[in-house]
Amino acid sequence: MNTTNLKIIRLRLEDDRKRLVEQLEQIRANRSTEDRRDGSPFGKREEEATETAELENRMALEKRVLDQLAKVENALTKFEKETYGICESCGKPINPERLEALPQAMLCMSCKAAQTKNAKI
Repeated sequence: MNTTNLKIIRLRLEDDRKRLVEQLEQIRANRSTEDRRDGSPFGKREEEATETAELENRMALEKRVLDQLAKVENALTKFEKETYGICESCGKPINPERLEALPQAMLCMSCKAAQTKNAKI
C-alpha cells in the first residue's frame, strides 16, 4: 500500500475517533440528564418496562460505541508502532482493499474467516 493511501486511511481513522468520542460524550450527557430527572414514581408496570428497555438500549449503544472506539484506537496505535496493515494472527499483510473498506481491520480475510467459522462452532 502506498504512503498516500496510508495517510488517507489514517485521517479517516482520526476522523472516526473524533466522531466516536463526540457520540460517546453525547450518550453520557443524555444519560446524566435523564438520571437527574425529577418526577413521580412510576405506578404502572408498562412504564417501568419501557424505562428498563430504554436504559438497556442506551447501554447497548454505549457499549457498541466503546467497542468501535477501541478498534479505531488500536489501529491508530499500530500506525505509531509501524505495524498497521499486518494481520494480528498470521503476521501477513492485510489486503489493501480490505483496509480501505475497513480501516480498523486487524485480521486478514483468511484469519477473519477462520475466526468467524470457529465462533459458530
